[in-house]
Amino acid sequence: MTIAPPPPTAIRITPSAPVVRDLHGWRAKCLQRLIRMELPVPRSFAIGCDNVRMIAQGRRPPPADLSPIFDGSGLVSVRPSAVMPEWGGPGTVLNVGINDALHDRLAGRIGQANADAVYLSFVQSYAIHIARLDPDLFTQDGPGALAGALRCYCDEMDAPFPQDPAEQLSEVLRSMARAWDGPTARLLRQAKGAPPDAPLGLVVQEMALALGPGICGSGTIQFIDPVTGAPRVTGRFRGQRHGPTIGTGAETLYLTRDTRGPSLEETAPEIFADLVRFGIAARERLREEMQIEFVVTGGQISVIDADRVARGSRASVRIAVSLARDGIIPPTEALMRVEPRALADLLHHQVDPRAPRDVITRGIDASPGAATGRIVFSAAAAQSAHARGEPCILVRRETIPEDIRGMHASVGVLTERGGTTSHAAVIARGLGLPCIVGASAIRIDARARTLRAGTRMLREGDEITIDGSSGEVLAGAAVLLPPALDDAFTQLMDWAADAGGMGVRANADTPEDAITARRFQAQGIGLCRTEHMFFDGERLPAMREMIFADSPEDRRLSLDRILPMQRQDFSRLFEIMAGLPVTIRLFDPPLHEFLPHDREGLRELAESLDLPLADVTRRVEALTEFNPMLGMRGVRLGITVPEIYDMQARAIFEATIEASRKGDPVVPEIMIPLVSAMREVELVKTRIDAVAAAVRNQTRTDFTYRLGVMVETPRAALRAGDIAGQCAFLSFGTNDLTQMTYGLSRDDAGRFMGTYVGQGVYAEDPFHVLDQDGVGELLLIGVQRARAHKPGITLSVCGEHGGNPESIAFCHKAGLDYVSCSPFRVPVARLAAAQSAIRMSQGRAEI
Repeated sequence: MTIAPPPPTAIRITPSAPVVRDLHGWRAKCLQRLIRMELPVPRSFAIGCDNVRMIAQGRRPPPADLSPIFDGSGLVSVRPSAVMPEWGGPGTVLNVGINDALHDRLAGRIGQANADAVYLSFVQSYAIHIARLDPDLFTQDGPGALAGALRCYCDEMDAPFPQDPAEQLSEVLRSMARAWDGPTARLLRQAKGAPPDAPLGLVVQEMALALGPGICGSGTIQFIDPVTGAPRVTGRFRGQRHGPTIGTGAETLYLTRDTRGPSLEETAPEIFADLVRFGIAARERLREEMQIEFVVTGGQISVIDADRVARGSRASVRIAVSLARDGIIPPTEALMRVEPRALADLLHHQVDPRAPRDVITRGIDASPGAATGRIVFSAAAAQSAHARGEPCILVRRETIPEDIRGMHASVGVLTERGGTTSHAAVIARGLGLPCIVGASAIRIDARARTLRAGTRMLREGDEITIDGSSGEVLAGAAVLLPPALDDAFTQLMDWAADAGGMGVRANADTPEDAITARRFQAQGIGLCRTEHMFFDGERLPAMREMIFADSPEDRRLSLDRILPMQRQDFSRLFEIMAGLPVTIRLFDPPLHEFLPHDREGLRELAESLDLPLADVTRRVEALTEFNPMLGMRGVRLGITVPEIYDMQARAIFEATIEASRKGDPVVPEIMIPLVSAMREVELVKTRIDAVAAAVRNQTRTDFTYRLGVMVETPRAALRAGDIAGQCAFLSFGTNDLTQMTYGLSRDDAGRFMGTYVGQGVYAEDPFHVLDQDGVGELLLIGVQRARAHKPGITLSVCGEHGGNPESIAFCHKAGLDYVSCSPFRVPVARLAAAQSAIRMSQGRAEI
């Protein structure tokens, strides 16, 4: 019986070679594509991932079938070839194969000094990275350094430096294979998204010498600006530079004509023209903007490698759209190539990544964008700065509803506490303000008006920059890039609309929010939080009077002062949305949020109400709850203090009539918050129907409205079938639903959430990415039971998860009709919804 020989450890990369990305890595596959394009790629060999793993484990010797590669220049390089380029790998090893004999031959070709430098570079690299000798022993340079390095190696290893190229290559391959399996390398690549057992391939390539007579050197070239994505040749050419080896007459040239110095385009126009031709071919054949690594030897180009150009958010959009417009990729692929979160960066100012950053501290990136302003520590100080025309950053331990006016007056918000769904984060996203929360390393002294970050002390009035996209706080005024709502962004959004998918509405509480929502083509308002309207300076006194009223009649008198202002609010929203649906959530927060808690505020309230300070203090204390988020709020308040909902319903219906007279008929959607039982819905619905009847009779005008429920409690999700019988729609408020399912305060979770995610307790922050196993199961149960009872009911999500791409994909697959999110997250949600629709059409969607 004949035993078949084992398969070769390495295969020559040719146009027809069986090179597979999952088996040999991305670099091997890319080189094969370059070879198929007939670019001048040096001879290259691929060692598959399985063989690399066996080499690392000592179960297979490094390949002996690579010896023919040394018959060219005599030098080879070894490069990592992971399945995904972002996973990295061990460093490239150059000049493998050099020995005493080859050193002598090279001296005749490229000069003694250059040959010495090449040999020395490899001896140092081999000694430090392969033999693992003390780096301090191999730092010498200059005349005699080569002989010294060879002697030192012999002394340390008790053996001369290896002269057999095959032995050198074997040791290099073994060392790189083992380095990939080391604990540090494993942790680094896992941080980049690689699985723990990610495989590694290796590429062995004949080296082109970048030293010698004529035009010699090495460089990289790319054809777009990596920040903006605009067409532009960038890169560099380093003459007489062979890896780390600097040869005689070395110089760095600009690629294109430049007034600052000589360029490759002028010095060697034929070489430059070939590089441009290679770039155009790579873009068309590889369907991507590529960076090409090349070597020039005596005027002859060798293409060593090519890689996808690293790019920022702005560039990623422009590149994808440009490739689709040129017919290189279809529009659906352009949509799939853009990370939805990248769009958030286009809507706001961003810190220029090319500029220096003086980082003071870090926190949670709660709302994207960047802004520079002077530190203020109170809402009043922010309003004063705004009145003077001075940009300011509001810095608070944590924000409260009373800070909303200060947030409106600021260009950014920084808080010591909080998480991604804390008050500051939610309001900032709605306003489009950069925001960093949970910056736990800072210490705020509001009385002294100082902020301490480590050893640095900042005072009110000092200038800082906050980068809400990275969570970094920077000293001084950083260089900012303007928003990039250009034609590429518009085109991408048009393609997203063509792709279909679930609807996207906006959470909008003010006319400004609604205008922003229309600008980003939201399909309506999915959540209008009416309580934010009550913090206006004209309404707050009336609201406080209502809270202190002792009878329903007195409460109505106070609320009658607010009624025309609420009616105007709703009428304006209906007009801006021009026939699109507007969902208005009835009053939700506990009443104590509208009352002062410091002594000065209590005294001012006592004066305005003409009551003794002691009486006011007792009333405020009586309204204070141990856990207000689980207390008298939402529908519970609407049932026990029904005058509030009566006033709001009347304001909605009167605004409906007014707006319908001016334009398209309006059908308002009224949403009841924090429902847990069907009977709660019945009680509120009865009163709202009564108000509607009264308004119809008084105005002699007919109108319709839709009543719905915000599903925020686990019980509401479980009883969704019963509740659906009373409603036209259900909207899952996943912020509170997550909070109640986990038993976590969304405002306080930021203190330990990083530790929990880091130690694998939770895969992600559940307030940032919807927990599909827990909260998601409740959502699926709610959807199933609601539709079983009422097939035509409208179902949606209106929590902050509505702007998270992963959560949107889950909601789409769950069969929801739309998601609603902050206005500045609408483009993100629209792209995520389009991508989900594309995946489902391609049969890749599963729950």
